[in-house]
Amino acid sequence: MGGVRPEWVSAIQHPVDASSGADAGSVVPDSLLTGVVRDTGASTGFLYLLPPGERVLRLGLACGISEQIAAPWARIPLNAAIPVADAIRERRWIWLRDQEETARRYPRLGVVLPYDFMLAAAPIIGGGIVWGGLVLLWPAWHPARLSSTERDTIARCCRRVAGLWREAVDSGRPLPRLERPRLLSAPRPSDIDPAQAIAALGFTERLPMGCCALDLDGRLLFINPAGAELVGAGAASLLGHRPWEVLEWLRNPGVEERYRAAVVARQPISFTARRPPNTWLFFQMYPSASGISVHITPADEEPRGAEQEARVRSAEPVSANGLFHLTHFATALTEAVGVEDVVELAADQIVPAFGPRALALGTVHEGRLRIVGHRGYRAELMERFDGLSLTSNAPAVRAVSTGMATFFPSFADLKRAYPKAVHQDGMAAWAFLPLIVSGRPVGSLVLGYDAPRPFPPAERAILTSLAGLLAQAMDRARLYDTKHALAHTLQTGLLPRALPHIPGLAVAARYRPAGRGMDIGGDFYDLIPGAPATATVAIGDVQGHNSTAAALMGQLRTAVRAHATAGSSPGEILARTNRLLTDLDPGLFASCLIAQLDLEHGRVRLASAGHPPAVLRRPDGATDVLRLPPGLLLGIDPDADYASTETGLPPGAVLALYTDGLVEKPGTDIDDAITTLAGRLSTTPPYDLDTLADTLLHHAELLSAPRLDDIALLLLCPRHAP
Repeated sequence: MGGVRPEWVSAIQHPVDASSGADAGSVVPDSLLTGVVRDTGASTGFLYLLPPGERVLRLGLACGISEQIAAPWARIPLNAAIPVADAIRERRWIWLRDQEETARRYPRLGVVLPYDFMLAAAPIIGGGIVWGGLVLLWPAWHPARLSSTERDTIARCCRRVAGLWREAVDSGRPLPRLERPRLLSAPRPSDIDPAQAIAALGFTERLPMGCCALDLDGRLLFINPAGAELVGAGAASLLGHRPWEVLEWLRNPGVEERYRAAVVARQPISFTARRPPNTWLFFQMYPSASGISVHITPADEEPRGAEQEARVRSAEPVSANGLFHLTHFATALTEAVGVEDVVELAADQIVPAFGPRALALGTVHEGRLRIVGHRGYRAELMERFDGLSLTSNAPAVRAVSTGMATFFPSFADLKRAYPKAVHQDGMAAWAFLPLIVSGRPVGSLVLGYDAPRPFPPAERAILTSLAGLLAQAMDRARLYDTKHALAHTLQTGLLPRALPHIPGLAVAARYRPAGRGMDIGGDFYDLIPGAPATATVAIGDVQGHNSTAAALMGQLRTAVRAHATAGSSPGEILARTNRLLTDLDPGLFASCLIAQLDLEHGRVRLASAGHPPAVLRRPDGATDVLRLPPGLLLGIDPDADYASTETGLPPGAVLALYTDGLVEKPGTDIDDAITTLAGRLSTTPPYDLDTLADTLLHHAELLSAPRLDDIALLLLCPRHAP
């Protein structure tokens, strides 16, 4: 989302600055967070505070979570697309009822925490000032909506935090620095009998199966003798460590991923691992507010029964393979520039990596859904669906109008939802995913599968996250394409559309923008006809590769043309243009070279304002670098003078004018580069100036890739005496 909205900026300007290093508990008691977690049945709680004068939320208190998992969310910019930041910016509650909605509305959160949980984010407001935000997580079995009691409890907590924070500000009490969050233990039952706890410990030690306990940070607190024997390590070497960090055979990203899923989602997680040489163990994790209990039993290498296998699969998080492909897709999208790049990348990545046999990508344009790319579908079928009205009742359009993803495991499911559906694409299952940018659907992604597919919750979430990443990339790409088109229009408008025809003179011109930026720069050239058999040529380079440089280039070109048309000499043209530039005082300088051609007498007069020298290829193939008296860059000294130099330009000679982008290369002396250019010009026959211009450009681009500066090139050749 965009920056902080101006209508509430003043509401978060606190009257004092942060001072001493007290922790968050000096202002907000720990019991406020642990109490709201306990009373609402939440599994995890985060209390964010907004330090005075800052635009970054700081995590002050956290409950029911490990520091390792909470660390990425310790600081959240106010303009981030994160639930608590949205809640504060929009001054309203955010409720995410499941994994799929989280992935759809917050793709980044869905990728980092691809687990099934519910989330509420509420702003902490008091006296018209925003003091922070409260975030609570519940396991997936919580009802789809908050009860009125739970909402009241959360609201009371927010009011109390705002009141305490305001009291501290008004009284001048030291406010916390909030360098690191304070992690709180989850509320525990108060009636636990110590004797019963000791008896339970003895009971687990006598069990024949393995038992161990992890804290919320994944560190081993206890393991019974049977468990130590099964994992093949002594308890002393395991206690206080994360098992997957000390047991070589458990060093698998999937193991740690399952622990993280158990902590966040508060759901039982199971997996099988092989202890060398060939001992298979079955691990069952049972999370609670204080840690994770783990049950370890021997397992056969063979798959278990279908019913048990289905139960285990349903509880598992997104697969490591799915996360790998999603991360790879997100990384690849950062390299895509325009819309065409994004479409091609999506088709290349999604079809092989995520299982669909076909893909269609549509974007909203003038009230219709336009197909901008497809893979695996017939072109004639895509033409039939291209341009559907946004009022039509088609699944791809419904995804746009409702902003909701829909999944159809079979054609029968699709037929029930859309009775008029016709089986015409050869697919057996479908996913229709909205492309959402800043809460606004801008298109849809259709995935077709060639076999029925159940679409379990984890897969739905990962596909929804994928669509969110794709939507953001498409939005950036469309913005880039718009800027690129604007830059192209501006550049072509400022440069000559076509050079005028002058009898007896062959001309070739080329312009190449820098390899980075807006594809627009300050290089320019012009050919201005004069009296019969005469012409003035100008080439120049304004600092920069942006719209400011381009605008100044347009002014300089206009000034040069005006003075040349008035019959001024090359030195006078530069002197008058220089005075104009210093009067404008744009803060930019420019180089320029003017050449006046006298075709009747085979002569040329030149003057330079700090510009690279022209190169003259004589009819016999010999080349000269026309090093002129140096003149100051335009825009430095309004009283600068520019001397003119005259030399011969017989028929068949080639005069090459260029900007420094043609010859400059990091680590190479520019004089050596100009000498190389002269040598290349001498060895290339000038029969076709267009071919010669392309050859010179090609060599320049090979030598300086990636190109960091614009290139302008102008070649002139008198063909015969007029």
